[in-house]
Amino acid sequence: MKLNILKITLITISFMLAFFIFTGLEPGINYYKSGDNLKNNINDITVKDMNDSTIKLSDYNGKVLMIVNVASKCGNTPQYAGLEELYKKYGPKGFEILGFPCNDFGGQEPGTNEEIKFFCTTNYDVTFKLFDKIKVLGKEKCTLYERLTNNDVTKKSDIEWNFVKFIISKSGEIVARFGDKVQPDNPKIISTIEEQLAKN
Repeated sequence: MKLNILKITLITISFMLAFFIFTGLEPGINYYKSGDNLKNNINDITVKDMNDSTIKLSDYNGKVLMIVNVASKCGNTPQYAGLEELYKKYGPKGFEILGFPCNDFGGQEPGTNEEIKFFCTTNYDVTFKLFDKIKVLGKEKCTLYERLTNNDVTKKSDIEWNFVKFIISKSGEIVARFGDKVQPDNPKIISTIEEQLAKN
């Protein structure tokens, strides 16, 4: 009896190993099928810019995006300078930064859209696109951040603070997430952007 159980166990393990080798899948990783609830693409989402115009994120197809929640009175606010440098370097190559002001963390973005834009251009010469102030936490979380913080690429986890960065592919796919303390010129961010820009 014990010998039969041992044989069955060994056969089962062999089949499992053969399956993972044949498919290239790795055990211990969650794999999602087409049709699952979680979506990895932002093309169906619309947002408002600072002029209250509706923008389809699909309009950015063909561009590599960085989506970042920003604030004017945060310890991370000096990252605006690094973001602008990143935009100047890679913008001509097909890279866009979409900045979304957010007041959810310590009330660090209390200003109006006009005040925010004035602050950014005056203090950091920001030229990348800024959007209408949004909610990124709780029941009022906007659709974009519902998607960015609940997908099978970056998993389900609220952003931790201001200046969390998401990289989006040319086809609108969520590629990577970088925390608020990761500087814009971090080699991992640079390599991810360059890798995406190199793709057709």
